Amino acid sequence: MNYNFNLSLIENYKSNSQKIRVMSETWLAENVYCPYCGNSHLSKFANNKPVADFYCDSCGEVFELKAKENNIGKKITDGAYSTMIERITSISNPDLFVMQYTKEYQVLNLLVVPKFFFTPEIIEKRKPLSENARRAGWIGCNILISDIPKQGKIFIVDRQHLRNKEDVINDYKLIKNMQTNDINNRGWLFDVLNCINEIPDKEFKLNDVYRFIEVLKEKHINNNHIEAKIRQQLQLLRDKGYIEFLERGHYRKINL
Repeated sequence: MNYNFNLSLIENYKSNSQKIRVMSETWLAENVYCPYCGNSHLSKFANNKPVADFYCDSCGEVFELKAKENNIGKKITDGAYSTMIERITSISNPDLFVMQYTKEYQVLNLLVVPKFFFTPEIIEKRKPLSENARRAGWIGCNILISDIPKQGKIFIVDRQHLRNKEDVINDYKLIKNMQTNDINNRGWLFDVLNCINEIPDKEFKLNDVYRFIEVLKEKHINNNHIEAKIRQQLQLLRDKGYIEFLERGHYRKINL
């Protein structure tokens, strides 16, 4: 695979953000398949589409693309805060492609975050634009990608290594079982999943998860039943086939 951006596309553009948008979208359109159904081609929406960049004409999934130079980091800049929250709560947000490129304009990493991994808690409100700005008062947002569980970040290109297509599709299908349209339950499920991911051993005990109670209290300040919520999420993860119950207070990771 050729990981180079096509620099000839940007001769008529002055804005660096426009140049990156054109080159990254062209590269993705020419090289990337649908990670949900495996369709070999993704179609490009018109540039004035307010939400998404690509769609699959086979399964209907839609995708947004964000590209960053060097490190992806902890957060990714996105559009209007109110629009993002509305999309998440109405289950209408697209899947997210995150592309990392080098200063030599080569694709280094490409991952996809399924839409059902988005919660209001991972959307950070930015400061309103100043009174002197063209869009004074407008409030944008950042996606706190570091807060998304590792299971929700499926690599297609990993350090310029193209992963096997079937492995990517299987990863997506496996994690799709975590999908829930209840926003509150979704937030709790992924917060507890992040805690379990921090436990290094394959087998763990309930008390190992209880060690994250203070972390969860900070995220859910209005909930006074943290331990009960932890047990509830462990039950959900067990029902969905991601952990196995061994005995009272004792679990094993299966597909994590």
